[in-house]
Amino acid sequence: MPSPPTRSWTFLTNHGHVLVALSRDPRARIRDLALSVGITERSAQLILADLEEAGYVTKEKVGRRNEYRLHPDRHFRHPAESDMPIRALLDIFDNAEASRE
Repeated sequence: MPSPPTRSWTFLTNHGHVLVALSRDPRARIRDLALSVGITERSAQLILADLEEAGYVTKEKVGRRNEYRLHPDRHFRHPAESDMPIRALLDIFDNAEASRE
């Protein structure tokens, strides 16, 4: 008897992955963000627009490139975590990256 197909899911949304990618490289191009997250450039643009509109990210033009400033003291949007700043999430990945070095 064949096993039932497994559903694919992850703990973080693409919005979370984009935030983490920006925390690692605030000067990343949209193309680079899309590649690192595994989404289309258009999806990356829409996610960046969402993050900017919600105040999690500010975009600044530096020369010919954009540089993104994260606002890690902004809180999670879901009611279950709304008392926690996104810094808690970003710190997890900063610590994980540091331990790999």
